[in-house]
Amino acid sequence: MIAVVKETATQDQLDHFVKWIEGRGFKTNVSQGDNETIVGIIGDTTQIDPFLLESMDIIERVQRVSEPFKKANRKFHPEDTVVDCGHGVRIGGGNFQVIAGPCSVEGKNLFEIARAVKASGATMLRGGAYKPRTSPYSYQGMGERGLDLLVEASAELDMPIVTEVMDPRDVQLFLDKGIDVMQIGARNAQNFSLLREVGKTQVPVLLKRGLSETIDELLMGAEYIMSEGNPNVILCERGIRTFETRTRNTFDVNAIPVLHHLSHLPVVGDPSHATGYTRYVRPAAYAATAAGADGLEIEVHNNPSEAWSDGAQALTPAQFDDAMRRIRLIREAVTAPVEEEK
Repeated sequence: MIAVVKETATQDQLDHFVKWIEGRGFKTNVSQGDNETIVGIIGDTTQIDPFLLESMDIIERVQRVSEPFKKANRKFHPEDTVVDCGHGVRIGGGNFQVIAGPCSVEGKNLFEIARAVKASGATMLRGGAYKPRTSPYSYQGMGERGLDLLVEASAELDMPIVTEVMDPRDVQLFLDKGIDVMQIGARNAQNFSLLREVGKTQVPVLLKRGLSETIDELLMGAEYIMSEGNPNVILCERGIRTFETRTRNTFDVNAIPVLHHLSHLPVVGDPSHATGYTRYVRPAAYAATAAGADGLEIEVHNNPSEAWSDGAQALTPAQFDDAMRRIRLIREAVTAPVEEEK
């Protein structure tokens, strides 16, 4: 349930109303925008008489919300959330960012790749220090040493780091290392213990859609994080598993505008994991940009044929540079104001 507060309400009246609601066993989420203040009431709201609330001097109107996700819901928070990722980089609310780098951290070649993607316009550096792999015999990542290399590259290039955390026990290590954005991968999208643990921090979380998750399930994953007090969630569409086998996954471009309609959180597209093949990554990236994504996550490697993981879907620095020029053109087209016909 949401209660829209009148413009004439004072802060004292608002504080008193929130205290009154919480005193009846409900949680609240107050969203104060430029034009409107909304109080989200979370709990079994069947016990609340909306007519009683609307009779109060400070309440404009009351609306029930049917969706199970509350904090991630645009009805509770009409304005776009802007997430501060560090190093002056913000995503959402018109701020578009590109996250680029190798699938996994392999060593000092990380610096060569990082310099190349930044020169082409990438604003955030990705790289896996811990790798969830289908086979236990595949490369699992460098671990803590990989985090150290990412931190070193970040310091040199003044770029935020995006890297995956797989275990709730590692969250404190990521905090100690100063990782800017913790990524929750598709295989952990419903690892609720991990979602709650990152939710106890204030570090931005890039939450990927699970292999077979619905859009509502992705939003409920975000709700787990936000319910612990961390509002800094970025949603990521990275393709879902369907009966189609010609690509690694099926890139659900529909999800981007749907998520923007349902939620105030930023939405990123990952065309690399979605398609699985270099030849398809750039067209999928352009489609995500045109669909209104707030950012892209793209894998780039200086020698994809020698990559330790997912080389088949990595762009070379030259291919990435070409993609960035086209992405900028698409962004200009979709964000340009349209003049009304006279």
